[in-house]
Amino acid sequence: MLALQSEIFMDFNFQPKGFRSKQGWYSRGYLPHFDGGEIFQFITFRLFDSLPKVLLEKWSQEVSDEKGKIEFRKKIENYLDEGNGSCFLKNEKIAQTVEDCLKYFHEEKYKLISWVIMPNHVHCLLLPLENIELEKITHSIKSFSAQKANKILGRKGQFWQHESFDRYIRNAEHYKNVIKYIENNPVKANLCEKAEDWVFSSAYKAKI
Repeated sequence: MLALQSEIFMDFNFQPKGFRSKQGWYSRGYLPHFDGGEIFQFITFRLFDSLPKVLLEKWSQEVSDEKGKIEFRKKIENYLDEGNGSCFLKNEKIAQTVEDCLKYFHEEKYKLISWVIMPNHVHCLLLPLENIELEKITHSIKSFSAQKANKILGRKGQFWQHESFDRYIRNAEHYKNVIKYIENNPVKANLCEKAEDWVFSSAYKAKI
């Protein structure tokens, strides 16, 4: 995976060619989304009960400027790292199912660069392929994995929260920082000492 990170990074000039996407900016809930076509995207999706709606509404109402948006995202990330909710992704079979789904669509809908599967959420960095909309990518991953996970758990109903968080990558420094953030998330959440110790992540896969 490190080879892939380097290969794609060296071949990408971060020019706004993908900004020609017809989708552009849109909103499906509390957060704005930007579908920029062939441009790197940092995506987070979480389990349905990982963050109470009342908290999300409260925090979103406190956003008034760009600094507020950053704080809003930090609050969400910190809350998720506390491991709230059912944390179905602690189940190794479920985590492996999600990882398999991420890899399944690699080279079909996107190029998967980096990922980590946490107890109640998933982070990934990917590059959508030509003419593949971001919304369709997240729907494919979540729908496919939810069906399989619910079958393993012997349950029905909502598995993922409907809305995902996404941020497009602005430049080379942002690209590197996002990979570092993704792979160090288990360390930040006090789940392991080193990034490469977390089994369900690109950091772990890079060492084997």
